Amino acid sequence: MGFSGHLVFARSERPLLEAPTFDGVFRGPAGTVHAWWPRPGGWQTLQFVHGRWSDDFLSTLVEWTGAPVCVADVSDSSIALVTGLGTDGRRWQAWLNLDSAAALLVEEPEDVDDTILWTDTPEFDEAMGRKLAELRAEVPADAEGAVAWAAAAGMPVTAARRSRIEETLCSRETFVEDLFDTLLDELGFPGATEPSPEPEDAASGH
Repeated sequence: MGFSGHLVFARSERPLLEAPTFDGVFRGPAGTVHAWWPRPGGWQTLQFVHGRWSDDFLSTLVEWTGAPVCVADVSDSSIALVTGLGTDGRRWQAWLNLDSAAALLVEEPEDVDDTILWTDTPEFDEAMGRKLAELRAEVPADAEGAVAWAAAAGMPVTAARRSRIEETLCSRETFVEDLFDTLLDELGFPGATEPSPEPEDAASGH
């Protein structure tokens, strides 16, 4: 069973989970929120298992952090829709693992009685192929939006790296979370680093 939930990427000098956006929304049993290793510059990624997400959360996070924010809506580690928002209000979206996205988005004929049986037909394969071609045709525009978003975050992207971003958007990973992490790398954000261990309490004598 893969991961289903949201990956939230933003910059803050404070722990990102302190953002009022998350009050009473993603709180739950222990383990429902996991912080990835941070990236230099205050960039943080929070992994929320399930939880309710509203499109308004992006704008409230941008306002709270004063920096661009993006979120990946992940389903079973196989597919993700990434949405980014800049401080100027410009947004972009991109699907990750395009073949899985095509299978999800393909339109089902009205006369289909059993969806499972239909997915094993040549007609489904043809429809999925058309949808996949549509998604791939959108990749250059999706990449351009991501590049502009990264530039607004202080991460200018070189021409050579732009092609790698498109390649990333067209590539596939078993765990789409890894592809999201790679996308952030290609957009120029500094690599994640293992946080320093918490200082021991001197009063404890240890």
